[in-house]
Amino acid sequence: MARLRIKDILKTTPTEQTIIVKGWVRTFRNNSFIALNDGSTNNNLQIVVDFNKTPEDILKRITTGAAISITGILVASLGKGQSVEVKASSIEIIGDSDAEKYPLQPKKHSLEFLREIAHLRFRTNTFGAVFRVRNTLSFAIHQFFNEKGFLNLHSPIITSSDAEGAGEMFHVTNFDISNPPKDENGQIDYKHDFFGKPANLTVSGQLEGELAALAFSDIYTFGPTFRAENSNTTRHLAEFWMIEPEMAFSDLNDNMNLAEEMLQYVINYALKTSHDDIEFLNQRLLEEEKQKPQNERSEFSLIEKLNFCLENNFERITYSQAFDILRECNYNKKKKFNYLIDKWGVDLQSEHERYLVEKHFKKPVILIDYPKEIKSFYMRQNDDGKTVAAMDILFPGIGEIVGGSQREERLEKLETRMDELGIPKDELYWYLDTRRFGSCPHAGFGLGFERLVLFVTGMTNIRDVIPFPRTPKNCEF
Repeated sequence: MARLRIKDILKTTPTEQTIIVKGWVRTFRNNSFIALNDGSTNNNLQIVVDFNKTPEDILKRITTGAAISITGILVASLGKGQSVEVKASSIEIIGDSDAEKYPLQPKKHSLEFLREIAHLRFRTNTFGAVFRVRNTLSFAIHQFFNEKGFLNLHSPIITSSDAEGAGEMFHVTNFDISNPPKDENGQIDYKHDFFGKPANLTVSGQLEGELAALAFSDIYTFGPTFRAENSNTTRHLAEFWMIEPEMAFSDLNDNMNLAEEMLQYVINYALKTSHDDIEFLNQRLLEEEKQKPQNERSEFSLIEKLNFCLENNFERITYSQAFDILRECNYNKKKKFNYLIDKWGVDLQSEHERYLVEKHFKKPVILIDYPKEIKSFYMRQNDDGKTVAAMDILFPGIGEIVGGSQREERLEKLETRMDELGIPKDELYWYLDTRRFGSCPHAGFGLGFERLVLFVTGMTNIRDVIPFPRTPKNCEF
């Protein structure tokens, strides 16, 4: 007989059939009732043990965390909260767990503690729910783009370019870093390095994505990216995953339409497919909110927040319109913002973005036409000479979730902007070639996957939505 998953067993009508189920012991009560979980759902399956017919040495080894195999009869349950249970006919201990040393005791643990034992936190209800939702969202992303006819491109993880121009990169080398070879000027001689030139971990797959879009029309990347940014915040990681579509023959409006459609598609898919896990996380968040002072509580429950993004068309406004709204609002005039809005051209902070979404428009917002000085070199310059055809999508509780733009397809404009910012054109000759040979209007955006998972699960720290977070001074597991 094949092992059945607990998620499927709990949906089964009991007909006294014999089944095999395997999993990990959550609790063992009164030497009679095992709460068994195999990770397919947060719901446990109750196993009824015949105390008198089970060897004592087996009973002693049924401890929290132990892996066991049960063969038994699936019957209707008389207990509350479950429709079926299994009467065990045989119990096999697959892997013992020392109950005294097992870190996950049957009690509430803090998220901070669980981060320290990230190798075991998958076994908790909270992280079981989070990572099943993460899996659902990942599948939904691929399904959405597949249905739209996009080609999935695997962009390089090791690259010699800095797509963002920020310089916050992890360097890749096979040199002995304590004694690298030097040239006649005493500088590190990268000609002797593995790639024959400086290389780093990618900060974005966008530039390579543009190359593919100008051949396949519609592509997307979904892979790991890296930022050597010394930020110890609840919103930053050194290693994270990015979804980056690029579309040829498309403008900023096409870009906004695709991003809005994609976000609503994946959120709707998660609500339908991972309903039980999202409902659990919703209840968890409601309990957490009760511990906060009234003025610090969220206006939305998790499910209300997700439906908020499904039930409203996204408001589309320019940066200049947003600037005027923020400058004139009472929050700014009464100095309730940590960063006051006083001069056109400032980069908006999360508090400003959330104000626009939660207080002013009461719907998701897409901001467009940002000042060119605060945006990247590759964004298409608008005719006013001051702004670029950029867009950011703002969500409740989190602020920016998507950033993108129409790309600058005009070679002269692109080269001029690169010169202004000191970006060497010779190193990006391959990128400029796409503007020399069959250039066309094209656009794309980036979605930080962990930001999306953070939003859909209602977690408050980005380190809790990626299996093994990489942050400054932290590279465990």
